Amino acid sequence: MSDARFFNDEPFHDDEGPDLLGRGQYAQHAVELLGRVRAQTESGVLALIGPWGSGKSTVLGKVIRLLQNQDGREAWLIAELNPWLYSDLESLTAALFSEIRAALPKEERWSQARQRIGGFGQAISPLGKLTALAGLDSEGLIQAFSDRITGDASASAAKRKAEDALRQAGQPVLVVMDDLDRLTPDELLLVFKLVRLVGRLPNVYYLISFDEQTLLDVLQRSDLVGTSEARAREFLEKIIQVRLDLPAFRERDAAAMSIRALNALLDSHGLSMTPGEERRFSEAYFRHLQDRLQTPRAVKRYFGQADATLASLVGNVDVVDFLIVTFLRTNEPGVYRLLKRHRAELTGTSIDPAQRHSTQQPGERAERWRRRLREAGGAEEHIEGILHLLAQLFPTVQQDLGGGGDTKASAQRRGISSPDYFDRYMVFGVPDDDLPEAAFDQALAQLTADAPGEEAAELLLRLRDDTHRITRRIEQRRSAGIRLPAAALLKAMADSYGQLTAEPEMMGLVSSGMSLQFLARDLLTDLPPEQRSSVLGAMGATPDGTVLATRTLHRATNPDNNDSEQVQTTEDWSLQARDAVADRIAQHLAPTTGRPAEELTESDTDLIWMWRHTHPDSLRPWLRQRLDNGWELLPLLGKLIQPTSRPHRLIDESVLAGLDAMFGLDDLYTRLDPLLQSETGNSPADEHHANILQALREHRPATGQTPPTNPGTTT
Repeated sequence: MSDARFFNDEPFHDDEGPDLLGRGQYAQHAVELLGRVRAQTESGVLALIGPWGSGKSTVLGKVIRLLQNQDGREAWLIAELNPWLYSDLESLTAALFSEIRAALPKEERWSQARQRIGGFGQAISPLGKLTALAGLDSEGLIQAFSDRITGDASASAAKRKAEDALRQAGQPVLVVMDDLDRLTPDELLLVFKLVRLVGRLPNVYYLISFDEQTLLDVLQRSDLVGTSEARAREFLEKIIQVRLDLPAFRERDAAAMSIRALNALLDSHGLSMTPGEERRFSEAYFRHLQDRLQTPRAVKRYFGQADATLASLVGNVDVVDFLIVTFLRTNEPGVYRLLKRHRAELTGTSIDPAQRHSTQQPGERAERWRRRLREAGGAEEHIEGILHLLAQLFPTVQQDLGGGGDTKASAQRRGISSPDYFDRYMVFGVPDDDLPEAAFDQALAQLTADAPGEEAAELLLRLRDDTHRITRRIEQRRSAGIRLPAAALLKAMADSYGQLTAEPEMMGLVSSGMSLQFLARDLLTDLPPEQRSSVLGAMGATPDGTVLATRTLHRATNPDNNDSEQVQTTEDWSLQARDAVADRIAQHLAPTTGRPAEELTESDTDLIWMWRHTHPDSLRPWLRQRLDNGWELLPLLGKLIQPTSRPHRLIDESVLAGLDAMFGLDDLYTRLDPLLQSETGNSPADEHHANILQALREHRPATGQTPPTNPGTTT
């Protein structure tokens, strides 16, 4: 892992690689300029000027290191003063002379200079309490200061002694003050009073830094300057002799720094980008991010935020989506919160008909998003860029803008638009109700090796409780060409089939059982044909597992015909599989022998229906044998046909075809004929049984008509 540094306030330290912005060269220029200023004047004020985050602190740091590395009498002594710490001129004055004194070398020959600097500071520090210090341009103030020095022999003498000591030492002192623009108006005026009236001493120079526009705004809030920007500029010109304007941060500089920061981020977490990911991030960067990352600090802050949260998400999210979401969270917190509020719409899981079947045109839907972004606090000049970032993240937004959107591809890469992964981007971690990708893969590996472990147990537990999400994640790995333990998964799914607790999805249309069935079909077809029969047989170890095995076989042999009522046996493996499943059904139904039909359980009737879908030719004689040995047909039908609130729909064409496959309609009507003929007086007391008989009467073919039969069966 690389030693990436994202959490300092500088773009890059000297030891972090190439100086992308030429700050070292500019610092050298500043040092040379200081030398020329020193050659021409005993004291002076230089200002390093640039926008917030443009790298002023970096340049100051480089200037200080360059000056400290000089030798002999040319070496500069450095005093760093933080004016934020002092709220009045007295304490600020004392601090200035204390810092200058501390900057002097500790050798004996400097002891007199240190003593005299300290004496001067002590002599004049009470000046800060003079109530006449009202304004820097006041002639009265300047006269008051002169009177104070003239009238106080100790202060005047101390000043001369300090000046003599500093001239005699012959070594320059640089007082560095950073971020003056962050002071209040009163604090800023105090600093300038100190520099102009007190701090002008031989061989003492000042290097101050600030954002010019911000500092002008601060000055215009003071009584001294008022609201005139021109007067504020004139004020600065009286203080500053030399401007050092930091070179502009160009687009190419921002791009180079962003690329370097991105590479450092990826390296520090052991990641790399595919060509596709590089293209997607480049689109986000050049469409919007570059317009917002216009200072070194902005670049560093952005990638620092990404570094702070990526560790817990490595391998669990799409890195490009993560970077875009991190940008929104850092720079557009209102938009980030907007994502949470519209989760269902953005992930395509909304049950609101107005959202699922909107009659609005793409232009209208796009304008709705623009309105939402404005309400979330997005600045007008950023709305289009933010909207395109959302379109990159969410296919639904892309569609609202009139484009396409590949929801499957987004889910495959674990993008935020998938309901299975959305929450990871909101909590910047894997929630407790989710299974990390590493644990998921470890569980699959344990199942492959038939070596049960905690991960496999957790996966199987979640398969019951979170069926839809787990099956989708398995399907995603399958679609990606990852080899799966198909046989082990099918057996585990069969064991769980009767214990599913997950709620239906898609407005109740897709049950957890259906999700499991579709995955089971795909896994079965992944197996070599010669293994499918034995795997289906193993799935049928329990009655519930047998139901899943039957449905799996049915779907696998009818891939393009969901209306088919039974297993198709056009291939050799399907014949063997059909017989294996039918044998399992017969085994589980064996205990029903000797019990009346009224005592059949729901599991028993499910198995009978599964047998009907699997091998009706072997089911029909089995049922006839039981009817001939004590089962009554009407109670049996009462178990096989579930009651409904609409009795006239109790038996539709599909149910009638199923009855034909199981009993043969001729035999069924013959056995029930006495009851069917007794329309009055002798109708059974059970209302459900009566409804079944009435439905059968309505479906009974007229004399001479051929009853409907189920395709693929014999009567």
